[in-house]
Amino acid sequence: MICVALPGLAISTDQGQLTGHGLEGFYRAGRRILSRCQVRVAGREPLAVQARMTSADRARFVGTLRVTPHGGPDPDIVVERTRSADGTELITLHSATARPLRLPVEVALGTDLADLGAIASGTVGPELAATVHDSGLRWSCAAGASSVTADPPPADAIASAGLLRWDFEVPPGGTVRVELRVRLDGAGPVRAVGRAATSPLATAQATGDDPRVRALLATSVADLQALLVRDPAHPADTHLAAGAPWRCGLAPADALAAARMTLPLGTRLAAGTLRTLARTQITAPGPRCGMIPGPRRDAGAHLPPGCTGTEATLLFPVLLAEARRWGLPDPETEELLPAAERCLTWLRTTVGEGPYLSDPQPGGPVRCETQAHAHRAALLGADLLDACGRPGGDWLREWARKLRATFRRDFWIDDPGGGRPAAARTPDGRPLPHLCATAVHLLDTGLLGGGAHAPGLLDRVQTEQLARLLASPVMNSGWGLRGLGAKEIGYNPFGHRSGAVRVHETAIAVAGLAVAGYEKEGAELLRGVLTAAEAFGHRLPEMYAGERRGDGTAPLPHPAACRPAATAAAAGVLLLTTLAGVRPDAPAGTVTLRPLRGAPLGEIGLTGLRVAGAPFSVRVSRLGLAMVEEAADGLQLGV
Repeated sequence: MICVALPGLAISTDQGQLTGHGLEGFYRAGRRILSRCQVRVAGREPLAVQARMTSADRARFVGTLRVTPHGGPDPDIVVERTRSADGTELITLHSATARPLRLPVEVALGTDLADLGAIASGTVGPELAATVHDSGLRWSCAAGASSVTADPPPADAIASAGLLRWDFEVPPGGTVRVELRVRLDGAGPVRAVGRAATSPLATAQATGDDPRVRALLATSVADLQALLVRDPAHPADTHLAAGAPWRCGLAPADALAAARMTLPLGTRLAAGTLRTLARTQITAPGPRCGMIPGPRRDAGAHLPPGCTGTEATLLFPVLLAEARRWGLPDPETEELLPAAERCLTWLRTTVGEGPYLSDPQPGGPVRCETQAHAHRAALLGADLLDACGRPGGDWLREWARKLRATFRRDFWIDDPGGGRPAAARTPDGRPLPHLCATAVHLLDTGLLGGGAHAPGLLDRVQTEQLARLLASPVMNSGWGLRGLGAKEIGYNPFGHRSGAVRVHETAIAVAGLAVAGYEKEGAELLRGVLTAAEAFGHRLPEMYAGERRGDGTAPLPHPAACRPAATAAAAGVLLLTTLAGVRPDAPAGTVTLRPLRGAPLGEIGLTGLRVAGAPFSVRVSRLGLAMVEEAADGLQLGV
């Protein structure tokens, strides 16, 4: 159970007690500032009866005790603990006895001040020695110091045992409370960026015949707000951390992808993410000039690691172009345009006279999804350059046209089943025939003006065959798309890129299939993810096992998955807004609606979205008809 309000985290098991085992503890900026917090009442630990997340940053634990002798089996003390990612824990004792009680309460505390990487690798040392400090305890080492203070102050603080003690007099039916505050020395209190007053994301809501849509959107938005991080040097700019607990830093490709999926919640996050990454762009002369740096990423057993910097560089102009369609103000577009131009210049320089973009460069394989990213960047980048009166659009369109012609020939593998796209071509030109979920990026063509989508790399027949493959039991686990087809060599239902369901890719498939007209296939994937989300308490992890869904089964969690994760939470927004098919063109003052035919989830209403800088609400009836209920003044419904 992970409470998040970055840079703060609190990780617990469902027992409530923090024992110091595994990942348990309070964290600040990747360091565990408290690993052990064990409560005993009258010398005994409460019996855990319930644990639940109450919000993205808070969990509630309830335990019971029987302290009255000869009182029968019923508990007479309820111990409630509310744990928050900001480093606070409220311990409340409720008495149900008819007489006064004297209750001794002890809280055993400890920490190793280890960083998350050491904890993950199992190389942490023993707990540190404590000292009495203020109304609590303090621990220190070369890496820093942390402290716990208590209100009310304890009657005793025993440093050698790491123990705080109180003796409470509790009246009949009475209540007593202890509040603990955990702090990292030199750091102020956690002030979450995602608070309503400062969040760049609109707090949209969903209603409908299917009650799960309300919970999924609410949880997705809350998780996104919890993962928001400020650029320390430019606090007005925010971006999304990749996920908790493992990836609380900036991951450029993930941050851009998540910001793009959350454009229905406004353009402020997109603008902050773009400005933050523009400051990291390589501007020194050389082959990498114009790139957004990013680390290598595992690509499964059949391909070498890919470069997330390539993906981020190609996503940058796409996000800027689409954010403009959703209502990014012209001054902000103009401010970010030079960085987008450098990304497009890098693309032009790197491909040279050839049709394909290798990844990583130079000499890497020609990946299917990289060509999809590059093709989309070229078309949306050309559209952006034209709109802003900048040169270069004609070359990009011509290169994209040539890429389509060669891709349809070189990347399509004919077979008795109707064919499939190759996962990649090796440097010597050999196609790799593995059926992978990365092929969904071929359906993600990007939004142009007037609510139209750019053409794709596949022709109509190939697109129909890809839709058929994605809907087949080989790829569709029933919970979402497997990363690798179940019949492929090397398939592993838990494999990061070789079989696990990645929520982000499934959401892209649903949206892409809807745009291409294969709404039945998209709706089936949507229902599968929605059922999986329910099993995960509507907080979708970045991935889970691709085991086949069956009667009475539930999706298996992946032990290394982030939860919450930026791309998974953003995927929840994309999945639900795809039902309404909102396609804005704010510069033209229009918005087009293309809801899924057949209304696969029945009636659905989305309120609190943002288009053209103003609130936007839409409702889709059970017949699949969409109606705008709120919009910016002057915004017209497109054809």
